[in-house]
Amino acid sequence: MLSPEEIVAGQLAAYNARDLERFLGFYVEDVPVATFPAGEVLEDRSGPLFRRRYQELFDSYPALHAKLVTRVVHGRIVIDHELVTGIGAGESRAAVAMYEVGKEKIERVWFVV
Repeated sequence: MLSPEEIVAGQLAAYNARDLERFLGFYVEDVPVATFPAGEVLEDRSGPLFRRRYQELFDSYPALHAKLVTRVVHGRIVIDHELVTGIGAGESRAAVAMYEVGKEKIERVWFVV
């Protein structure tokens, strides 16, 4: 069985490889994705739309890459600070994601906004 940190690291590696099936395999089927701290569920990124959202992202940005800057692990919660590149000409964005990891998969995600 993988640790929460290994599960989150695996999904990041799959994201960077733009391997949709492997990426999705790290998440529960109806994963809720919300903002932090408001907790607003991002309907375009949760549940059944999760697959479509990331398929479009991977297809649209062949140079997409998220570099891990910092990772904090506290029990089942993993917080990643990443630098995302490959979205637009020379653009980069900082991203912070918090993952709640169950026994085998990521069960909930929050993006800090």
